[in-house]
Amino acid sequence: MLEIEMKFPVADFRTVEERMRQWGVRAESPLEEADHYFNAPDRDFARTDEAFRLRRVGDENRITYKGPKQGGPAKTRTEIELPLGPGPENAEAFCRLVVQLGYRAVAVVRKRRIPYHLDKDGFALEVCCDTVEELGRFVEVEIVAPPEERSRAEQVLSGVARDLGLENPEPRAYLQMLLALRGE
Repeated sequence: MLEIEMKFPVADFRTVEERMRQWGVRAESPLEEADHYFNAPDRDFARTDEAFRLRRVGDENRITYKGPKQGGPAKTRTEIELPLGPGPENAEAFCRLVVQLGYRAVAVVRKRRIPYHLDKDGFALEVCCDTVEELGRFVEVEIVAPPEERSRAEQVLSGVARDLGLENPEPRAYLQMLLALRGE
């Protein structure tokens, strides 16, 4: 599957929240996320444009690999995500395991996320209002779709972003922005 997303910096979330209410879409409970990123021992993910992380959301843990970004108007990449057992013990054991295998911890991206879910033109969309530590506020609009639906998904995504009044997409991942801000 492909993760197809667009991210936009915003001063506040009022316009998006109002539009979601107009569409009859309610916000889900806010989430506190901590994304622990690692770099591989055999290649530099910053150079290959890949990502490998452990995402912690409350007691839940997920391992995610994201392949290199593909060209196009949206940030599109292969995404493979697997659940890991719940709790801090499993998260710490996973981190010890990958470090033992030669991976190195790069950074932790922390954010407060308010997700909205809606269906549009046959796609399940997720719209997230993110407040990212050190970086500010962003709205992400995302579709997960098979490769053969990529073009149509990008069109739907662009249309929803436009309808939400979002402009000036940010092509970088939160990790890239955080490392650039820190001068790393």
